[in-house]
Amino acid sequence: MRFLRKATTVIKAVLFDLDDTLLDLNLTAFVGRYLFGLSGVLGLVANVPAFTLQPALATSFLELDREDRTDPYSNRELLNRSFYAKTGIPLGDPAIADAVTAFERTVVPGYRDGIVAARPRRGMKAAVERVHELGLRCALASNPVFSLEIDEVRMAWADVEAGDFELISTIDNSRRSKPVADYYLDFIGALGLTPQECLMVGNDARRDFPRPDIGLRTLYVGHARPQRAFWTGRPERLAPDLTAIIDRANELSAD
Repeated sequence: MRFLRKATTVIKAVLFDLDDTLLDLNLTAFVGRYLFGLSGVLGLVANVPAFTLQPALATSFLELDREDRTDPYSNRELLNRSFYAKTGIPLGDPAIADAVTAFERTVVPGYRDGIVAARPRRGMKAAVERVHELGLRCALASNPVFSLEIDEVRMAWADVEAGDFELISTIDNSRRSKPVADYYLDFIGALGLTPQECLMVGNDARRDFPRPDIGLRTLYVGHARPQRAFWTGRPERLAPDLTAIIDRANELSAD
């Protein structure tokens, strides 16, 4: 009698979070500075006091992170619709969109220092390089509430660049946010892969673990010890440990 051997799943890609994974920064301070600056730009364009726009802008961004969302919109579309309903200002208007893009490209890079204190996280650039050395695919699975321009600013602060990643999640190409499983399934699906073929690297014990579980293994470089983590360690240990981690994941898939 001929027996069929069970097909094995082989790790093909590593997905990286950005904030506090590849990049050390005071994220709360960065978001605060970004929203303050953006409201100033929108106030100038719409000829209204900037401070009156700040609450609407903040709550509109918060809507992107709701885990109970059932809407059919991309994150960008939801932000635009929500902000318009609150203020009557159409973020999708070409003149307004161009002003926002100019702000993100020219002003936001100056937010690096001071209270934001952005700098590369020790050992993580080496981890990205190690993924490429192993011939694996590499993608940036940052929480998709910012534009590509803002992602590129933070990547530069982390000493990596867009060319290091095959795919980058942004507010424009995502319809959900972390930790919603559909966000991860959409992102991984865009790579033509399954969750079992990927490893996720992150620091957030809540956001970097899909809910519900979809079989994506997370390598955790934060300060907690989440039980769901496939590997937990200091960020500078990830690059030297990565081969053994991948071998173990492949062995478990073959069992």
